[in-house]
Amino acid sequence: MPNKTPHKKELQQFVDGFRQSAPYINAFRGRTFVIVFGGEMVAEEQFANLTHDIALLNSLGIRLILVHGARPQIEQRLKARNTAFEYVNGLRITDDAALACVKEASGTVRLEIEALLSMGLANSPMAGARIRVASGNFVTARPLGIRDGVDHLHTGEVRRIDHEAIERQLNDGAIVLLSPTGYSPTGEIFNLTALEVATAVTAAVQTDKLICLVDGKGLLDSRKRLLRQLTLSEAEAILAGKRKLPDEIIEPFRAAVEACRYGARRAHLINRHSDGALLQELFTRDGVGTLITADDYEGMRRATIDDVGGILALIEPQEAAGLLVRRSRENIEMEIGDFIVVERDGMIIACAALHPFSDESAGELACLVVHPDYQNMGYGDSLLEAIVRSAADQRISQLLTLTTRATHWFRERGFINTDIKSLPVKRRELYNFQRNSKVLLKSIDS
Repeated sequence: MPNKTPHKKELQQFVDGFRQSAPYINAFRGRTFVIVFGGEMVAEEQFANLTHDIALLNSLGIRLILVHGARPQIEQRLKARNTAFEYVNGLRITDDAALACVKEASGTVRLEIEALLSMGLANSPMAGARIRVASGNFVTARPLGIRDGVDHLHTGEVRRIDHEAIERQLNDGAIVLLSPTGYSPTGEIFNLTALEVATAVTAAVQTDKLICLVDGKGLLDSRKRLLRQLTLSEAEAILAGKRKLPDEIIEPFRAAVEACRYGARRAHLINRHSDGALLQELFTRDGVGTLITADDYEGMRRATIDDVGGILALIEPQEAAGLLVRRSRENIEMEIGDFIVVERDGMIIACAALHPFSDESAGELACLVVHPDYQNMGYGDSLLEAIVRSAADQRISQLLTLTTRATHWFRERGFINTDIKSLPVKRRELYNFQRNSKVLLKSIDS
């Protein structure tokens, strides 16, 4: 039976999605990402799909460091040998028998990952990929030692990351693969956690992102809604608060915060059970997980000359629909100092302008636009508040605006209907009678 021909709408969605991802493809090329995942994921069938996505990231020029866990594989071997980890105050004690299971499980998992990343079958997502994977003794560890009188034996902590050796491998085009083990200068092997290795290498190599594949959607608020982005200070406040976080999230969340503290620009918590979530998180504006950012991901600010292109891209669809008066690039450039913008992940998603008529103590609110994807989320109100504050600072007592379709929106926010005679003389001379815009007025308390 012949394949079904893609519907025109589906093709357009593909094109739109591909275009939307283009800025991220350009921005990520040459960047270094650390991706950490548990042994649970390696044991599942969908892990093959993750390796295909990893291969895609590699083909786009992203430098990758993978850190894997091996807990279920270790526990399986411990159970088969009728032994178990002992925990004291939440810390593992790795004796000789447990260490043997750690070495066997970590080695097996590493080989399985290398094998999947080496696939290059025709008619498969990795056809012709030819990925090279580099593993080795990149992690130097030391013993946790004796704590509260308890010897933790072969359980260790990261002492040093050989960042120069890792950089050489990355520069040579290889994916670096790290296991949850470390080595001492005396030849000992220590059992580590994947998250500790991931945060340590993130700091040592000064990577751009730490990506944690976790159980669950990500970090949820008190109403079980996904928290899509947090500043570092907001994330630290959650950690310092009294709210109890789920066990499957708390440690990855701590690792993400620590990574941002020590140099990563961003850290992500992504649901490991959602096929394709890694690509959705990286190549769409809003992603599908929780983002912790050490820099400003979203903010309202005064526009600069560099924002002209973004403002034009935002307002052109409104102009084409007849909702706004057409403005040329030259016009925007001349009035750029009057604009306030909201930027989200490098994209202008909302703007507004205040054009003052100082000789008449009046000002015009103009070009208030919010991108369709972000409407009904409060950006219009936030911009209006910023414009009102700016008007008060400039001792503007009357704020006027002209609109053809948003009369009710403005009236609900304190504007009243007035007539053309209320416009400043200079603005009155430019009034377009063909548009027949409504004139609204709001008094400003200085």
